[in-house]
Amino acid sequence: MEVTPKSRLHVRLQNILFVVLFLAVIGMAAWLSTRYNYQADWSAGARNTLSAASQELLKKLSGPVMVTAYARENEQLRRPISDLLSRYRRYKSDIHLSFVNPDSEPQRVRELGITVDGELVIQYAGRTEKLQELNEQGLTNALQRVARTEKRVLAFITGHGERDPHGAANHDLGNWVRQLENKGLSAQTVNLVSEPRIPQDTTALVIAGPQTDLLPGEVKLIEDYVAQGGNLLWLHDPGAPRGLAPLAERLGVEFQPGVIVDPTTQLLGIERPDFALVGDYPPHSITRNFNTLTLFPTAAAIDLQTPEGWEGEAFLVTQQRSWSESGALQGEITLDQGKDIAGPLNIAVALTRATPDATQVSTQKSATEQRIVVTGDGDFLSNTYLGNGGNLELGLNIVNWLSHDDALIAISARTAPDTRLTLSDTASLFIGFGFLFVLPLALVGAGLTIWLKRRKR
Repeated sequence: MEVTPKSRLHVRLQNILFVVLFLAVIGMAAWLSTRYNYQADWSAGARNTLSAASQELLKKLSGPVMVTAYARENEQLRRPISDLLSRYRRYKSDIHLSFVNPDSEPQRVRELGITVDGELVIQYAGRTEKLQELNEQGLTNALQRVARTEKRVLAFITGHGERDPHGAANHDLGNWVRQLENKGLSAQTVNLVSEPRIPQDTTALVIAGPQTDLLPGEVKLIEDYVAQGGNLLWLHDPGAPRGLAPLAERLGVEFQPGVIVDPTTQLLGIERPDFALVGDYPPHSITRNFNTLTLFPTAAAIDLQTPEGWEGEAFLVTQQRSWSESGALQGEITLDQGKDIAGPLNIAVALTRATPDATQVSTQKSATEQRIVVTGDGDFLSNTYLGNGGNLELGLNIVNWLSHDDALIAISARTAPDTRLTLSDTASLFIGFGFLFVLPLALVGAGLTIWLKRRKR
């Protein structure tokens, strides 16, 4: 190509045009970055992204959320707080964070009862919660507590060997109740013999597997509570209804004899025959968007004949191959036609009706609809089995439904699955022996080999 003044001018103009266009593209990209945001979380378990449950909760908070962090001017303390709240602000822009140095306002700190450097005070719709646990699960639980518009109280019947709501024994319900309390509910015990009345502020009454018969007077108090529109959770275990037959008849509930046997558990490595698995759930508010296996040890089947004026349906149903075994659970167990009851079988049923005289009480749904849940197993919420499958989440959903907090059903913050490495004793011994003896000996051997080779040269 012949170089002429004209060709040099063309090249110069092309270079100028390229620089101008390049700068324009850079400027446009910079401008777009202020308008749009894209982030990708490649960590295992997406630990740096809010769970779908937390995102769903934020959608249900209609007003602004004020978060005040009482933290000293320490970047290592304040930075994690800002980072955590920024993840929430991506989905709810009206979450406002402010920092207060506790040293500068000691009187305010004493009035609020702040005891930890970095403690958060969360305010929403006139309600306040304090938080010392700086992670997604703790913050989401705190937001759930302030999202509840009314006090929620579970009253547990005691005095007949029931599962202790605050107990630590294998069969007790302490872990489940602790999770409920973290989400803003409170649990109290009621002994109808020492104090023959059910507290007025009871959100739901809980009968958790009594081992001895209730007295007729106690049963009458529970029946009156139900007749007047009270919500009820009845965790029945296989066997006699322990004096509660009149209540079962009132609710149209009949507990089938025997224990549910599910051969599916054998395929999954569970040796006990009296365990039942549920993986498919009929449409119901309790199991909305719920698709996790739940495990029920020693469950009784329930037959429901919905009473007049009520609406009832089963929301936990076993597989077709299951049955209710009336014989001994020993040796080879098979379905005996004419003696055992073939599946599918109901493990839990829910009943609803319009609360008596509800129109004279309130126009709110929580006052106009009565809700009752009856299960044929209480072990699935016990300390021993609560961590199996989706048992905990199901237990939380049941209470949220009974408390008329339907918007909070299926909201359960998850934690990252890979934050802890668990090794067996054999693996730990092997690694320790390798680093202490094998690796040093290998290095010494390699050094001697190289030295001998060089010496022979």
